[in-house]
Amino acid sequence: MTAASRVFGGFIAVASLLALPSPALAQAAQDKPIQSIRFGVLPLGGTVESRALWTPLMADMSRSLGMPVTAYSVPSYEELDRAIGRDEIDMAFLSAKMALDAVMQRRMKVVAQIARRPDMPEHRAILLTRKTGPLNTLDGVLAEPERWRLARGDRRSVTGFAVPQSQLFLPNNIDMETRFRSELVGTHQATALAVANGDADVATNNTTDLERFRQQFPVEAERLKVVWESTPPPGAPMVVRRNWPPEFQARLQTFLTSYGQGTGPRAEAEREVLRNLRATYGYVAADDSALLPAARLEYELGKQRAMAASWVNEAARTQRLQRIDKLYAEQARVLRAGGR
Repeated sequence: MTAASRVFGGFIAVASLLALPSPALAQAAQDKPIQSIRFGVLPLGGTVESRALWTPLMADMSRSLGMPVTAYSVPSYEELDRAIGRDEIDMAFLSAKMALDAVMQRRMKVVAQIARRPDMPEHRAILLTRKTGPLNTLDGVLAEPERWRLARGDRRSVTGFAVPQSQLFLPNNIDMETRFRSELVGTHQATALAVANGDADVATNNTTDLERFRQQFPVEAERLKVVWESTPPPGAPMVVRRNWPPEFQARLQTFLTSYGQGTGPRAEAEREVLRNLRATYGYVAADDSALLPAARLEYELGKQRAMAASWVNEAARTQRLQRIDKLYAEQARVLRAGGR
């Protein structure tokens, strides 16, 4: 075979692979040995702090699976979302909204979620103000939003944006993104600090991150007041690459669900790791159907926005509502399949 023939043959092989349907590409990816894991770290406070919280679990995962596990930490939800889109993340603990997008794009699948027990305080979205000052009541926030500076989470944040928008602000004819005097977008730690330090008047947050904030910033936390709580929002899941071999996905799931569940010094050390991650009782097995509440929240939020928006005519609004219904039906169909 001539050199030209070998080059041409190689080109044909690559072209044939690119022409394969997505299931064949996924199978080709499955056949490639997994040598390392890039763990996407959702920003909780600062990038360094978030990485430090997850490092012990990643070290234990590395020992258990016999391969390197490295942190892919970023300062924002948006950057983590982009990294997932570029296939730079192998697994991650994500907000329900981000996980829903990743699953529907067929990039990731759910393998676990935080275990909940009846005696645990329920995780909720909250609204914060300062204890003193002109604005320290919910009625004050809702009556004149144009007077106040808002600190909120990224649009991909369930408790920092989606839940307060859906359960509190839109029902009161207030769009978080347009009605306030100004807005600051950041992590839950950043929004709480903004209100505590007088850089914002009101902030979205959640009960879990507020408890972490109280431990890290006790002086600033004393300045804050909770003026509203939501109903429990959709939980955040652990997701992994969909094209990983099923047996490897099962190994990861087993590691997560058994972590901190044994007896002895090692298990107690693992439970301390879990407590720091606000996953006191560890993780339970889950599949994509765990994201059905997240899809429902997105559906309800989409309908609220469509009803509140101005349209050229009623037919345009109806078409938008029909598209929202169609999208939700497709999401529910995929998620009910449980990732199969």
